Amino acid sequence: MNKKMNLLMFSGEYDKALAALLLANTAKELEVDVTMFFAFWGLFLIRDPEKTTSDDKTTYEKMFGMVTPKGPEELPLSRMNMAGLGKQMLLGMMEDDKTPSLTDFLNGARKKGVKFYACKLSVDVMGFKEDELLSEVEIITAKQYLADALASDMQLFI
Repeated sequence: MNKKMNLLMFSGEYDKALAALLLANTAKELEVDVTMFFAFWGLFLIRDPEKTTSDDKTTYEKMFGMVTPKGPEELPLSRMNMAGLGKQMLLGMMEDDKTPSLTDFLNGARKKGVKFYACKLSVDVMGFKEDELLSEVEIITAKQYLADALASDMQLFI
């Protein structure tokens, strides 16, 4: 029987998303089934930057969409962001160490079959349309997420 890991991604910050995806990719390499549930700020990680739209949105949703990250590479750091300077420093250090980018880790998880779920309530409140999310993302309820988490061997909240 396979082991199962469940990650709840609540954060919309680059370094935390990087850690979550590093764990997801590594777990898949260990043949662990991995599901990721994205709620509120975590949804920015699975927002497809090529598919953002303001069509059929309220004024608040349009305004919110203009000032929030459009995809993974626009996420700020959780600490020492310093108006983006801290993130540029981190990216430079990652490049020096030949560390893959956040997008690389995200695409690796997609290719390895990590299951991506978006919280229905969060999607609705944040004003996202299903078409704005990555194609692998399924929108589910909190009850469905909890059933998945309860069936997992490990649950992590990031």
